[in-house]
Amino acid sequence: MGRNIHSSKPSTLSGRRIVTWFSAATVLLLTGLGASNARSVLAQTSTPVVYVVPIEGMIDLGLAPFLARTIGEAKEAGASAVLLEINTFGGRVDAAVAMRDTLLNSPVRTIAFVNQRAISAGALIALACETLVMTEGGTIGAAAPVVGGAGESKPADEKSVSYVRKEFRATAEVRKRPPEFAEAMVDADVEIALVIAKGKLLTLTTSEALKYKVAELTAPSVEGALKAAGLSGAEVRYASQTWAETFVRFLTNPIVSSLLISLGLLGLLVEIRTPGFAVPGTVGVLSLGLFFWGHWIVRLAGWEELLLVSIGVLLIALEVFVLPGTTLAGIAGVVAVVAGLGMTLVGAGATAAVIIGALGRVAVALLLAMAGTFALLRVLPSLPFGRRLVLATGMQADLGYVSTPESDRRWLERTGTSVSPLRPAGIAEIDGIRLDVVSDGGYIEP
Repeated sequence: MGRNIHSSKPSTLSGRRIVTWFSAATVLLLTGLGASNARSVLAQTSTPVVYVVPIEGMIDLGLAPFLARTIGEAKEAGASAVLLEINTFGGRVDAAVAMRDTLLNSPVRTIAFVNQRAISAGALIALACETLVMTEGGTIGAAAPVVGGAGESKPADEKSVSYVRKEFRATAEVRKRPPEFAEAMVDADVEIALVIAKGKLLTLTTSEALKYKVAELTAPSVEGALKAAGLSGAEVRYASQTWAETFVRFLTNPIVSSLLISLGLLGLLVEIRTPGFAVPGTVGVLSLGLFFWGHWIVRLAGWEELLLVSIGVLLIALEVFVLPGTTLAGIAGVVAVVAGLGMTLVGAGATAAVIIGALGRVAVALLLAMAGTFALLRVLPSLPFGRRLVLATGMQADLGYVSTPESDRRWLERTGTSVSPLRPAGIAEIDGIRLDVVSDGGYIEP
């Protein structure tokens, strides 16, 4: 019996352990199911967040950092997508390329909603998005690159066309869209049977873009585009530019940037000719500082361009104060300034035609600055604040002022020999006496 009692204890303990393990397993299972159900309910009740970025008007360099910042904010907020509402006739190719790279590398889903039109650079931005939605009656295409501004634009050279065409093709390939249609938007030599003849640029309507798989969806509004893209009921957050981004877009405007160059060079040239006045120099440095700051933000200007312009200004100052008349330092300085400022105006993928155009803009700005400097120095003595810089007191002869000491007048009409080279100053010997003289002509050999 004792053995029986002794043998019954392990059996009871074993049963208790089984019950305990079963209870623990049941609790864990129920806890896991509860957590799973909670996550499921949370996932079903959470509202997706979508950031909407307006892309309208001219595509300029200031849009690129704005788009990159918004995508970064969307990622931090755990947003489901970034939607670009596009309505533009295009703009700068380098700005569109920068935005295209940002979109292709975006960690957040990107949706393009073409609200009316995505022409030229706008077409590249739309094609770079994962999902392309177009409104009824919309258009996309006509992306042939041109050189020049409004009223003066002309077709770009073959090298520029080739570069932009391949950017479009590569973008379409990444997003699984027909690459030949993307190329036909850029190059009139691309022919697609039954779609576009050779010599014509491709522009697609909404129905045509859907038919040829360039666009995936159509919708009448932003809300409709989100619904079509599977984001119905999403919380929409409209992105807006900061004051700094708006200011940068203003500074990088071609007209404003050219004006800043002219004003900056004008101020520096006037300061070099009238040292100590400070106001022209301050205006010049401030203007060039704003120019470089704006282009630095959009990643066009770097230390190389700033150093080149600084060296150019120093060489011009060297020509004026240290080596007048040699012209070599002055010419080198002008070339350095034009090259540095010209490099700041061009972005990635710039061809020879674009670079030459940028250098031409800088050259014109420099000529205007030089003309303005000449005119300002002519009128400066007559201005109220300019009179303080100019000695207006005359030294008349009737007051006893003479240009030459009386002792020197005895050498008039005498003949002598130059002892040293006269360039035009030097030493001559007259009647056996060595004198400091200046020739009325040019260089005279000893």
